[in-house]
Amino acid sequence: MTFQQPHVDTQPKVSDEIRKTTCYMCACRCGINVHMKKDDKGEMRVAYIEGNRDHPVNKGVLCAKGSAGIMQVNAPSRLKAPLKRVGPRGSGEFEEISWDEALDIATGHLGRIRESNPEKLAFFTGRDQSQSFTGFWAQAYGTPNFAAHGGFCSVNMAAAGIYTMGGAFWEFGQPDWDRSKLFMLFGVAEDHDSNPIKTGLAKLKERGAKIIGVNPVRSGYNAIADEWVGITPGTDGLFILSLAHELLNAGKIDLDYLTRFTNAPVLVNGDETSDEFGLLLRDKNDKFVVIDRATGKPAAFDKKGVKPDLAATHTVKGVTHRPVFQHLAERYMSDEYAPEAVAERCGISAGRIRAIAAELARVAFDEAFEIEQEWTDFRGETHKTMTGRPVSFHSMRGISAHSNGFQTCRALHVLQILLGTVEVPGGFRFKPPYPKPAEAHPKPHCKVTPGAPLNGPHLGYVQGPDDLMLKEDGSPARIDKAYTWENPMSAHGLMHMVISNAHAGDPYKIDTLFMYMANMSWNSSMNTKGVMEMLTDKDENGDYVIPNIIYSDAYSSEMVAYADLVLPDTTYLERHDCISLLDRPICEADAAADAIRWPVIEPDRDVRGFQSVLCDLGARLGMAGFVNEDGSAKYKDYADYIVNHERKPGIGPLSGFRGENGDEFGRGDVNPDQMDRYIENGGFAVHHIPEEAAFYKPWNMAYQDWAVKTGIYDAPQPYLFNLYVEPLRKFQLAAEGHGHRQPPEHLRERIKETLDPLPVWYPPFEDGNVDTDEFTVHALTQRPMAMYHSWGTQNAWLRQLHGRNPMYLPTKIFTEKGFEDGDWAKITSAHGEITVPVAHHGGLNENTIWTWNAIGKRKGAWALDEKAPEATKGFLLNHLIHELQPPKGDGLRWANSDPVTGQAAWFDLRVKIEKVDGPPENSQPDFDPIKSPVGQGPEDLAWKVGK
Repeated sequence: MTFQQPHVDTQPKVSDEIRKTTCYMCACRCGINVHMKKDDKGEMRVAYIEGNRDHPVNKGVLCAKGSAGIMQVNAPSRLKAPLKRVGPRGSGEFEEISWDEALDIATGHLGRIRESNPEKLAFFTGRDQSQSFTGFWAQAYGTPNFAAHGGFCSVNMAAAGIYTMGGAFWEFGQPDWDRSKLFMLFGVAEDHDSNPIKTGLAKLKERGAKIIGVNPVRSGYNAIADEWVGITPGTDGLFILSLAHELLNAGKIDLDYLTRFTNAPVLVNGDETSDEFGLLLRDKNDKFVVIDRATGKPAAFDKKGVKPDLAATHTVKGVTHRPVFQHLAERYMSDEYAPEAVAERCGISAGRIRAIAAELARVAFDEAFEIEQEWTDFRGETHKTMTGRPVSFHSMRGISAHSNGFQTCRALHVLQILLGTVEVPGGFRFKPPYPKPAEAHPKPHCKVTPGAPLNGPHLGYVQGPDDLMLKEDGSPARIDKAYTWENPMSAHGLMHMVISNAHAGDPYKIDTLFMYMANMSWNSSMNTKGVMEMLTDKDENGDYVIPNIIYSDAYSSEMVAYADLVLPDTTYLERHDCISLLDRPICEADAAADAIRWPVIEPDRDVRGFQSVLCDLGARLGMAGFVNEDGSAKYKDYADYIVNHERKPGIGPLSGFRGENGDEFGRGDVNPDQMDRYIENGGFAVHHIPEEAAFYKPWNMAYQDWAVKTGIYDAPQPYLFNLYVEPLRKFQLAAEGHGHRQPPEHLRERIKETLDPLPVWYPPFEDGNVDTDEFTVHALTQRPMAMYHSWGTQNAWLRQLHGRNPMYLPTKIFTEKGFEDGDWAKITSAHGEITVPVAHHGGLNENTIWTWNAIGKRKGAWALDEKAPEATKGFLLNHLIHELQPPKGDGLRWANSDPVTGQAAWFDLRVKIEKVDGPPENSQPDFDPIKSPVGQGPEDLAWKVGK
């Protein structure tokens, strides 16, 4: 009898319908197919989630976190209705109220202070992805106090990149994965880069390209690197400048690239007696001045046919003006940056630094290549080919979250530029709407008028002291003290300082704290215990020091317990969202793209999308931009806003399917069917860049013209990369006593030292403020790949990956102190102490300990059992960190932030560690449980969709 092959159905019907939208389980914003099945009542429910193969971001790839999104919409911790506090703050005691009552309460607080003093509202958002909209709302309201979480996260990287080259890593650009042969990764934790970087790394591996990971912790991407550099935390800038030292001394830099595309040949004022000493020379048309090699005379940098000279100087009235390049070479060729001088501090041998520099040089120059593609630059010169340098870099929070992070990020961008690897084949490539020079961004605004909008956008890029946000008496205009002498270039604000400043009434008292998706009473703040105390503190009259707190989130987080009014948000599969070119788009280097989310399911609770609630509040308050001339609501909800709002004629939140026929991209009239067209197209729109515009974007006229046509620019705006950032020099000049606006005395020296126009390195502030002989160990925390916001540890699938977090100890500390896995340790900083379980980790810098962030949960939050491992064995490193540095004896408490941007310096932390005999039952500190308004979830979470 012959064998009969059994029939196997390889394509069974797995769902009744597929609805395509955008993931919200991290910041990658991948495309997803949401498979729907009918339940017993005939209603569509989510069955499972997979990647969308047509999507430009992930091309079908989806991580475990994305697949687990189904558990977000079924989480027991979801808020069910608006809540009004009935017990003390922090107790978690609420009563459910109607939306009418909730909005009346909110309108009462917001309307009262808007008509009297709008600055009394502090409106700050966490990891939401609609900052263009929330910023528009805050500007219309009239408060100067708005920002999102960037100052808490990676503003150093973003701001350093914008000021240096008009973009940075992550959403601003990406490596040329298809051509790069050497890839260096600095300080990247897995939560910030998921599917796109994983696919990129796979491409590199397939082609045999080399990956070098620079990180004190060898996990995730660094674990698959061909070479791991376990650097000492806070010394990345010193290491990078030592690489620059080696390249400069060996002559392995791209002089042609520096000459044509950067301010390396621009002359610097050398008159030490002038108020413009150290500024860049300009002609009568305000154009940068260079020396033309052909004529030997000064000329505008963009004059047709000019050949800038890096070596020439210009002497006027006995004063010599030298090009930026000479200042740069003089600094970094100094022995101060030699490998022998930095090796011990960086924890990297001098020989290894030299070897990495040699490898960078070899690949960049010996393996250079050309693409046969004609293009024309901004000087009118046509080039037959494009030169490729197959070296690329990527970095994020690891080098950014230090008090020297801005200058370290600048150093990394300068290193790329010296090698000529930015916007060339094989190197780093910008994603639309970048590149954009800093001057193309708005400056920040702070003029408050009762009952009227703010006089302009809150956030932006200052060009000097005149742009600071100071009142007439010199005091800060913003509650977070952004854009002041303490942190003059704070492009994303300082969310981590809002609560402590509001509590201290410094620079002034506020009335209402309005926050969205910002878990400030737990993992989204430094000095967690102190923040909880500030939120509940009362004055001598028995009133709360911060009078009113309105909070919105989708889940019963730790922060919910501290609100007076809770506005429950939807989950991401129940809402409209806009991932916009005006904000944080999903573009790739070869295309402009944006996307939407839409309600693939309807909420089964009395909840509303937060952005739609803002539209409602804006109309109730009569805010410009939210009401029609007759006072009626301009938008019925956020979806209506997305389609019909125009930031300027023809430019709206979504770029695709614009115009009467829906066939225009970027610029075009409002299309009432735009949302439907996005849904039909899989939730996204994409518009490809012409081949001749694919590289050299800041200087390529084909790209500049395409960007104007697309609505990214209003006019072509080619520019030079800033090896030397002139606005920094303007702040130094003020600190040196020049100009009408000068810093207070106690900040002069710090500004002169840290706001240098060329990248510098200085030790992290904590090193100078604590006894490093006592606190010898560096301590880091980073979020794992399975975590975003705080959500991972209330997700029934993701909890199985990270239900608890030990403190990982390097081999040296683990063995010297006699630890064994499962032991506990007391870890002490200058601010506080924790007692936690430990484990051995062989891939750590020898003086660095490390743990996952946001695993630990407070008992009672997130609908978890009080005995859940997250609440008993999980913990936060945040308890050891303070928003202020320890006192130095000078009467001042310095902010634990970068002095340029104000970014929170999470990673400067120094600690000591001791073995604990007889460990406690729970991780310490162990706070009293809070009462959750949604109660505790079931022990088992299971359901079946369909038959």
